[in-house]
Amino acid sequence: MSKAIVTVQDLTKTYDKKNAVDGISFEVFEGEIFGILGPNGAGKTTTLEMLEAMRSIDGGEASLAGVDVKKNGEAVKALIGVQPQTPNFEEKTKLTETIEFFASTYGEKVDPMQFLKSVHLEEKANSYPEQLSGGQRQRFSIATALVHGPKVFFLDEPTTGLDPQARRNLWDLIREVRDRGVTVVMTTHYMDEAELLCDRIAIMDEGKIIALDTPKNLIK
Repeated sequence: MSKAIVTVQDLTKTYDKKNAVDGISFEVFEGEIFGILGPNGAGKTTTLEMLEAMRSIDGGEASLAGVDVKKNGEAVKALIGVQPQTPNFEEKTKLTETIEFFASTYGEKVDPMQFLKSVHLEEKANSYPEQLSGGQRQRFSIATALVHGPKVFFLDEPTTGLDPQARRNLWDLIREVRDRGVTVVMTTHYMDEAELLCDRIAIMDEGKIIALDTPKNLIK
């Protein structure tokens, strides 16, 4: 069994005296694709944002690669890649230039073409983000999130709004990211997506985890 790279214990987030995330606990193991499945409003995005040190933790504990998220959020941000639900990029900036910019924010110098090839966008190198299709934009977002070699990659409902072909292309790309040794944590409200991609799935509803297992065992 691989060791846990993400550990969550009694994680809680409260808004207006109501727990949006209600004391959840789970582990994510190195090298797996871990899914959080649930309807809109279940607390999936809030959970990810707390693990990414983007939103404060009101209760409980979370650690990533041994780093306490509450106590050392900046160190956590250096260890993770993040693809938000709606990625935004500077307009009128070529894809290669955008990748170079993202890398520079981490003090890295990279070959932008290598990253574009890794997400099958090398032919778009001189294009601008606003010229990309929805699926291409999501793939480009993945490239920019991986420029610093993160240990864990968070994706928040990455295929929402994509056509079937673009969804399948993104699924293949997520598997490729995992095969490069990056642990993947993703949210989705598509059961087929969770079943096809994830090694284990936490089903979340009304801020609680109501089931956690492999897709095969959950179907049984």
